[in-house]
Amino acid sequence: MKTIPLTKGNVFVYDFGSMKLHNYCTNDELNDQVILLEKNHRLIVIESPTFYDNNEELEAYIRSLDVTIDGVLLAYHMGGGTFLKDARKYATHHADEYGHVGGGKALIDQFTESFGEKFDCEIHHITDYINQGEFTLGGIRLNIIPTADAYDIEIPEINCIYTHMLGSTCHSIVAGASHANQIIATLKEYMEKDYRLILTSHYVPEEISAVDTKIAYIETLLNIASDCKDASSFIQKMEQEFPNYSGKNYLEMTASFFFSSDKR
Repeated sequence: MKTIPLTKGNVFVYDFGSMKLHNYCTNDELNDQVILLEKNHRLIVIESPTFYDNNEELEAYIRSLDVTIDGVLLAYHMGGGTFLKDARKYATHHADEYGHVGGGKALIDQFTESFGEKFDCEIHHITDYINQGEFTLGGIRLNIIPTADAYDIEIPEINCIYTHMLGSTCHSIVAGASHANQIIATLKEYMEKDYRLILTSHYVPEEISAVDTKIAYIETLLNIASDCKDASSFIQKMEQEFPNYSGKNYLEMTASFFFSSDKR
């Protein structure tokens, strides 16, 4: 792996021989990550940046690779619609709904209000719909795995998986106890498959050891939530337990799920 510094963000490049993985760290307010898979001078992109300066920077980096762009896979991040405007955009129907009228759209509206004109609130237009199961794009075989909100992407050739969130030292958005248990079950499946890298939208690529760390985090979160009566005490105890974790906004969102009036 090598690191390429850019003006705002930076790129981690993993060379697997037959394929290169470029992980673009935006260094924006949301700590977004965008994944590029390069094979035989062809490129597919997973997710989109959402700030105009990142859009321009990543497009310039892609041009420097001198590759053909076969398409952009959009799952959890439908914002940033001016990025690679003319490329084909792929998603499941469920992910498209999430990004245009569901929880993803609500987040885009929230971020637009918070960040103003520097945030690209345009929503990507999906040109091609994909389904669960195996799918080949840019000469790369993928496995589309539906999730509650959108879909994950397994990349068998390099034994990696892309999912929305992991982050061994970052809080996660956990939408209640049932969701927490679903996360744990999914993470245990990752352990069984022994992926080389876990790729996510909000954290640098991690090895499988990060999964053990996140399972322990979720289990601790459930224990703390069961002992607390309100969101403020929950947040306080979580910060005491995980003092060096980033993503406080994610922790606050989790607190709202566990302690909103309709959950109590």
